[in-house]
This record gives sequence, structure tokens and C-alpha cells, in this order.
Amino acid sequence: MLVTGFLLAAGTCAPTFGQKAVYTNPIGMQAYTFRGSWPNGIEATLDTIKSLGVTEMEGGPIQGMTTEELRKQLDKRGIKMVSIGADYAALVKSADETIKNAKILGAKYVMVPWIPHQKGNFTLENAKQAAADFNKAGKILKENGITLCYHNHGFEFVPYEDGTLFDYIVKNTNPEYVSFEMDMLWTFFPGQDPAKLLDKYGSRWKLMHLKDLKKGVKGDLSGGTPKTNDVALGTGQIDVKAVLKAAKKAGVKHYFIEDESPSYLKQIPQTLSYIKSLKE
Repeated sequence: MLVTGFLLAAGTCAPTFGQKAVYTNPIGMQAYTFRGSWPNGIEATLDTIKSLGVTEMEGGPIQGMTTEELRKQLDKRGIKMVSIGADYAALVKSADETIKNAKILGAKYVMVPWIPHQKGNFTLENAKQAAADFNKAGKILKENGITLCYHNHGFEFVPYEDGTLFDYIVKNTNPEYVSFEMDMLWTFFPGQDPAKLLDKYGSRWKLMHLKDLKKGVKGDLSGGTPKTNDVALGTGQIDVKAVLKAAKKAGVKHYFIEDESPSYLKQIPQTLSYIKSLKE
């Protein structure tokens, strides 16, 4: 409880004066979190998302509603679609549809969440091809006022030279055309330190997925884990506070809660409460 400026908990007291919140950005949500809700009603789901205090989203067109109508419904609720997802193969073939959707929705970022590769065998050739494709697509998107971000998924951290194939992709993509979105879980799962990786590449990071990994789960380079291993922030293995502080230092501006667990409706309020409670 709060008594005359001191927080009393577990028999201890600590001054609360002058403490600053670690997380001060708008609350963002990845639309995939509500994949089980959209089919039951898009407007009702948007109402639920708004009720959580969400003012930014990452997603894109939703089946069952025109993109133009979706924009109207988002505007009605004061929610901005900051970023939309794009399929790698579709984007490489043509960026036209992605650009069209981004402009309708007002999105300034396009996120690619996956690089095609043989399961369990992400190679240097895959990384080389991805870097070339991202440079090409990123240039086209930039010419249309949109920033391309690659969302790491864990399989890219295969050791290579003095680093990983993820390092290769960063170093071989043009910062003018290609940026990155960090997924906290998919950085930690393959054995990386999210805070250190944020420090390493600084302003190359533009977006972030907020998610945590269940305690006791051991990671690998597969880029996959049961969805039940997604837990509310602060209840898993990741040092969320350290990651958020590093992200702020790197200049990340947009953060999206992504909870793939079937218990997302229960866990999201826990996540929100936790990140709001974090103090410097």
C-alpha cells in the first residue's frame, strides 16, 4: 500500500519520489493476438482492444471487412494502424498491394515476419537472398514513404563467422531501406540477449513485439514453440525492464503486445499492469 510517499511491500519500504516510468510509449497491439476473436465480430473485437487502452496496432486487412471500412472503424476508436504485415514471397513479387493497403490504413511501416527456408536449416544462402530481397523491396517502399522492417523469428541466429546470420542480414542490408522489428521472445528463445542486441544495432530497430517465454522452457533455433509457452510479461524468463530500457535508448517508438497463448484475454491485462508498474 502507499503511505506518505513510501511503497510498503514484503516488510520493506522504498521511496517512490522521483521515480520515472520505464514504459512511456503508447500501448500497441499486434492484431494476431486476437486471431480467435476477429471471426466472432470485427467491430466488437476492436471495442475490446480499445477498452484495453490500445491506441496503436500492427496488422493489416482483416478478412470480413474491406480495408477502407477497417480504417473508418479504427479512426472511430482513435486507433492508428502504425504497421502492417507482409508475406515475404508476395512482397518480393510485387509491393503494389502492400503499398496500397498501407496507404489506406495510414501505416508507415511494413513488417515481414518470416524468411522462407528449409525447416531447421537456415543457411548463408537464405540470408544472402533475404538481404538482397529486402534491399530491393525496401527501396520501393521508401519511395512510397514506408519503412520496411524485418521481424526476427529466432532461426536467423545460426552462428556465422564472429556472429550470426542475423548479423549478416543487418550488415548486408542498406539502413536507408531496411530496418528491424525485435520480437523479444524470438530473440531470447535462440539464446540471444535482447537488451544487448538492441544496444548493438541501435537505430536499426524501429518496432518491437512485447512477449515473454514461460519459465523452464529451453529454446533452440527452430523458430517455433508451443503457443502455450507465451506468458504475460513479467511472469516468464525475460528481463523485460532491461529490454525496455535498451529499446528506449535505441529509439524504438512503437511497441506491440503479441500474445499467442489461448489465454490472451486473461494475460493481456496482466501484461499491461506489469509494464505500467515498471519504474527506473
